[in-house]
Amino acid sequence: MVRFVHTADWQIGMKLAKIGDAGKRVREERFSAARRVIDAASAHGAEFILVAGDLFEDNAVDRTQVRMVADILGKAPCPVFIIPGNHDPLVPGAVWEDRSWEAARNVVVFSENTPYELPGATLYPCPLRGKQSDADPTSWIRAEGGDRIHIGLAHGSVEGAPIGEWDHPIPRDAASRSGLDYLALGHWHSFGLFGTKDAPRTAYSGTHEPTSFGERDSGNALIVDIEAPGCAPVLTPVRTGGISWISIEEQIDSRDALESVRERIGKLQNPERTLLRIRLSGLMRPDDRDALDEIALAAASFLWSEVDESGLLPSPEDDSWIGNLPAGLLREVGKRLNQAQEAPEIRT
Repeated sequence: MVRFVHTADWQIGMKLAKIGDAGKRVREERFSAARRVIDAASAHGAEFILVAGDLFEDNAVDRTQVRMVADILGKAPCPVFIIPGNHDPLVPGAVWEDRSWEAARNVVVFSENTPYELPGATLYPCPLRGKQSDADPTSWIRAEGGDRIHIGLAHGSVEGAPIGEWDHPIPRDAASRSGLDYLALGHWHSFGLFGTKDAPRTAYSGTHEPTSFGERDSGNALIVDIEAPGCAPVLTPVRTGGISWISIEEQIDSRDALESVRERIGKLQNPERTLLRIRLSGLMRPDDRDALDEIALAAASFLWSEVDESGLLPSPEDDSWIGNLPAGLLREVGKRLNQAQEAPEIRT
């Protein structure tokens, strides 16, 4: 049996400019989450840790942050195996050239497509050498030897996964095609399983700390157990994320709908560790403005919040919008449109 931790896409050095001052807190949390990955490996008795690419946001990351990551990984209770991803590929001047990696003696950064032997298992690393490619990074793998557990480590886009950055394509059947017991992937920031229903052998761990709204089951690391060669891997998610990204999208058709949004906000836990995005659309009456203000007030207590009401339109009986138009022709057109809307239907 082999037990290990699968993690990926730490994206250390993210700018996070869109969330303003909260960005500093979110960037710091990525280091705290990294330490929780190491703690999980220790608590679960993992034999090694796999990092499936994009440890860093790019190769221009401040080298102080590179050294902080190397120090964290260097304190792991087991070996750590890393492949460069498409954000931090193996290119001249890459983060991997920093001397801090030499001090982390338990850390191996792979630079070649060469099998790596472990006790009872063989690892097949697929380091990336560029940000984009149409080539399958796993195509070289030919796992052999029925007495060993075969594990692939790659970074790319599995066929059918809803990934925005589509590059380094990987077939859905890459694991079975290559003879792997498990294919540990990075690139998609959500958790995802691929393969047969009985034995999904390909997985995205998702990022260790959420990076944006809309991710599914991110903020975890995976504890992977493989009993013996050919056995289905058993995956156990372990929570490592510290900050939540929550999005509320609501169609408004009444005051009750606005009050319902306010109630949902009130039920959210740990606002000091939550980024909240609210998107409202539909129709709103002018006397419901106070309910909208209450939503904004409640959202203001969170680490970061945004209330997008651009999708809200005035209800048909509300003509206050006309007064906001510039005086003159445009306002006159608005009045006539409103009058035409209110005119009774004439049947012939």
